[in-house]
Amino acid sequence: MTSAAAGSPAGRARGRPRPLRVPGWTRFDGWGVLVLPLLAFLVLVFVVPLAVMLSRSLTDPAVGLQNYRDVFANSVYPRVLGNTFLIATIVTVVTLALAYPYAYLMTLVGPGWRMVMMGLVLVPFWTSILVRSFALVLFLRDTGAFNETLQSLGLADQPIPLIRTLTGVVFGMVQVALPFAVLPIYATMQGIDRRLLQAAESLGDRPSGAFWRVFVPLSAPGVAAAVLLTFVQALGYYITPALLGGPKNTMIGELIVQQVSTVLRFGFAAALATMLLLTTLVLLVVAGRFVDLQKHLMRQP
Repeated sequence: MTSAAAGSPAGRARGRPRPLRVPGWTRFDGWGVLVLPLLAFLVLVFVVPLAVMLSRSLTDPAVGLQNYRDVFANSVYPRVLGNTFLIATIVTVVTLALAYPYAYLMTLVGPGWRMVMMGLVLVPFWTSILVRSFALVLFLRDTGAFNETLQSLGLADQPIPLIRTLTGVVFGMVQVALPFAVLPIYATMQGIDRRLLQAAESLGDRPSGAFWRVFVPLSAPGVAAAVLLTFVQALGYYITPALLGGPKNTMIGELIVQQVSTVLRFGFAAALATMLLLTTLVLLVVAGRFVDLQKHLMRQP
């Protein structure tokens, strides 16, 4: 009786060890293995440097939070932080004021003009930011094309100082950030059903009223994504403010490079970089509660 029970399928099933269940998120199919080289690359060039930076900020030159205390011990560093947020805010506002009507115009023109306008937006991606910044220096200097044009037209008696000023920094940063604001706004606007505007007008609303009451709220997610992209990028700008700005316009990116290359305070520079990273992450988390970032940042125009 015992041998018969052991030889039955049920008995054999009881005698075998149970297979180990692997959680679903750890399973890889044949195509999933292709992600492993990318993950290894990201760990090597992104995660490991971040870990080293955080460790350096807590251990160099001594173990503790002294580097973070030093940020607020000298009035210069909080002023640089405040200046960074101020410039980033101004750049974001100006960029949005230029990007929104440009993106809206792209939804109104025909396919041919839309391709031209899209090409103008994408041209900066094909040019080095260092080259563009040097070109702006030549364009905005006292003897540059901008001032010479104003004087030749009689609009200015003498050159307008734009280099080493806040105006020059904002001008340069806006031209870098503009494509990153236009693309998400246009992608959102393109998905808005124009019949909603026609319905609002058929109910007695004026075209301008339909635009502000219907179109603008529907485009708000794209605007939020553009604001987030522009502001976060502006916090970490270095090349453009360094070339176009002066000591009064120093931003945190310039301060970090100065601490590393000139003062050789690597731990303090790592603390500044960590604070900048944490600020960016907080902004992303807060924005993620109101905007579907994956939907509006990954959408193709």
